[in-house]
Amino acid sequence: MQKKIKSALISVYYKDKLDLLVKELDKSGIKIYSTGGTQSFIEGLGIKVTPVEEITSYPSILGGRVKTLHPKIFGGILGRRDNESDIKEMAQYEIPEIDLVIVDLYPFDETVKARKSEEEIIEKIDIGGISLIRAAAKNFKDTLVISSRNDYENLLQLLQDKGGVTDIEQRKLFAAKAFLLSSHYDTLIFNYFNRSFGFEVFKKSELQGKVLRYGENPHQRGIFYGNLYEIFDVLNGKELSYNNLVDVDAAVNLIAEFEEPTVAIMKHTNSCGLASRDSICEAYKAAFACDTVSAFGGIIATNRKLDLATATEMNTLFFEVVIAPDYDEDALALLKSKKNRIILRQKQKVVAAKVSKSLLNGILEQDADRKTEGKSDFKTVTEKAPSAEQIADLTFAIIAVKHLKSNGIALVKNKQLIGSNCGQTSRVDALQNAIRKATEFGFDLHGAVMASDAFFPFPDCVTISAQAGVTAIAQPGGSIKDTDSIEAANMAGQAMVLTGVRHFKH
Repeated sequence: MQKKIKSALISVYYKDKLDLLVKELDKSGIKIYSTGGTQSFIEGLGIKVTPVEEITSYPSILGGRVKTLHPKIFGGILGRRDNESDIKEMAQYEIPEIDLVIVDLYPFDETVKARKSEEEIIEKIDIGGISLIRAAAKNFKDTLVISSRNDYENLLQLLQDKGGVTDIEQRKLFAAKAFLLSSHYDTLIFNYFNRSFGFEVFKKSELQGKVLRYGENPHQRGIFYGNLYEIFDVLNGKELSYNNLVDVDAAVNLIAEFEEPTVAIMKHTNSCGLASRDSICEAYKAAFACDTVSAFGGIIATNRKLDLATATEMNTLFFEVVIAPDYDEDALALLKSKKNRIILRQKQKVVAAKVSKSLLNGILEQDADRKTEGKSDFKTVTEKAPSAEQIADLTFAIIAVKHLKSNGIALVKNKQLIGSNCGQTSRVDALQNAIRKATEFGFDLHGAVMASDAFFPFPDCVTISAQAGVTAIAQPGGSIKDTDSIEAANMAGQAMVLTGVRHFKH
């Protein structure tokens, strides 16, 4: 069902690119209605425009809060052209048909992000605009709605190629876009108010979605919703895959925990290499030495600008992605020598307050695990207290194990993850595997420290760690058999601290 546009209502906040559109509407002989700043803008182009007040016989009132909220405006948009009763009533009340509605919304989200006052934020809750958009979208059989400046070019093309004639599928498409925008806008407003009240509902809206090559496996479809470019500049390489994104998320969350020059090497969201040193090059060499086998095909994250020396070391390894806050020009040129290697410059930290995932017939949400224990949180429960060096390593180990899948064990020496294991159904298995890995890669465990993501239900892990050479332990505590583990540590001459914080990760 084709319709020719004969009249248009235009009321927009953003005026950029509007001039070309308005000139084409005027050229096509389309009658233009407008109000306020948009009316002044159109008149400034030398184009005739009919003020909305001439239709409503009512001025803009309440400081501009009420301009278009009037039956003659909404009747012109909602009137059904194939409904005899509607047509008679429109004639009776002198309601003009409005075939095209071009309206955008006040910048509510931008105002919130700019930390404006509540009064300013509330004034940016659009009422008239969103009502006009919804009305036009509802009556897509007769009315075309343009709810974003991003669609000005599409409308311009329609006007130029089709002479202002649209079909039902085109109008329905723009209606769908309008409801997408209005629902997103309402979600932003609700989430702002819900900061104060904490209603137990899940409201999340992302306007951008990127189809990935595939999901976790080639037979699964994958889409990323969000704007990755707010966080990263992509400097080189192929498109990020589903698995790349999952690992990148794990990498940036881990590396954000460190202040010293640090490098993390990730595989399947777990660190296979992690070290802090005085320079980023030394940190990389130490991180790579943790597990030179698993590092192949991994993701590297750093918290310092990458120099040529570090890039030269890295370039001998095949890896999928590198993330850094910046790169020296010569380092970047070297890293770009592999055309598929993804190089990301991180512009800002990821500071999500909540994490969520779909399961069963709903969504599970929780606070992000932002707790990291340090010296002030440690409660020494053994006869021997940890030394200053051991406290530094225990703090490092807690960060490492916090970011491993449970059950997780981290073995650390001199701020280097020399052994780890994760995702085990038995904590004993996790420890034994961590010891085996450390031994395979030539590390001396004597003087190392151990961190566990959860308490020890039995003293077996303490005993096994002591036999391997571990001299200090950090664990949450909370088992009814904590005393057994403490006694085992005392017998072995180990220092043990309880943190009171569990770090399960599933």
